[in-house]
Amino acid sequence: MKIGFIGLGNVGGKLASSLLRNKFDLTVRDLNQDIIKEFSNKGANIANSPKELAEQVDLIITCLPSPQICAEVMEGEDGIINGLSQNKIWLEMSTTDESEIKRLGKKVSEKKAIPLDGPVSGGCHRAATGNIAIFVGGDRQAFEKILPALTVMGRKILHTGELASATVLKVITNYLASTHLVALGEAWTVAKKSNLDLAKVYKGIAVSSGNSFVHETESQVILNGSYNINFTMDLVVKDTSLFDNLAQKLNAPLEISPLVVKIFKDGQKKYGSRAWSSMIVKRMEDLNNIEFRADGFPEELTDNEPEEKGYEI
Repeated sequence: MKIGFIGLGNVGGKLASSLLRNKFDLTVRDLNQDIIKEFSNKGANIANSPKELAEQVDLIITCLPSPQICAEVMEGEDGIINGLSQNKIWLEMSTTDESEIKRLGKKVSEKKAIPLDGPVSGGCHRAATGNIAIFVGGDRQAFEKILPALTVMGRKILHTGELASATVLKVITNYLASTHLVALGEAWTVAKKSNLDLAKVYKGIAVSSGNSFVHETESQVILNGSYNINFTMDLVVKDTSLFDNLAQKLNAPLEISPLVVKIFKDGQKKYGSRAWSSMIVKRMEDLNNIEFRADGFPEELTDNEPEEKGYEI
């Protein structure tokens, strides 16, 4: 199977690298020429446009920063849709809008190609080792056809149902992660102002009913002071807004979600769009004139688990 990958950023670059590392025939496209050169040196083919890439491969993967950018890549004159033909598969791995996936999916289907959505979850450090989780929505046969590629990009693979179901699940999980992160800022505040040993607090939360994936990962770079989770404030604002907007479309009144969106928009305003998302806890540090610091925590997360072939769950 020939694979094309468009969008070689923080997550996409790591997913594409896993495909290359596992000897897949890979063609790539990105606006950053330095990244393109790096992939070319590793053995990837280079496409001059999304249309050209789509014409040359069997599976087209997009992993882009926003629904708007994805629409441009898909629908432009030199876009993916104009390069599609029968039985080609488009896999959208960005975190995007459910209605947009369905809209673009319809255009892909009109070309007799097959649309799938396949967002990932688990952090950039797991994307680097091929140990991230992948949700996939859409045609079951197409899912099974690309499963060999999915199982080198990720470890636990879940087929979620019809097209766009994976996208809905992804924005739900991102909402939960963002809420946990905001709550951690308040938890660390109380721990610090109670003069507790923050390294011991980290261990205590990790073995308790209050534990979360976000605590196990992001609390480490918060306590280090780097905040470097490899994910930026603007992306969390996008993700939490996608969840909140979906709830509004569903006429589902929520209480916590609008507040979480408001908090992250405030964090973006205070610290900048490209600030690390875990800096949201700095709102509590600044408000209380304290710092959450402890020795022995890493500046950046690495996945210490060995890379292993993925599987469907």
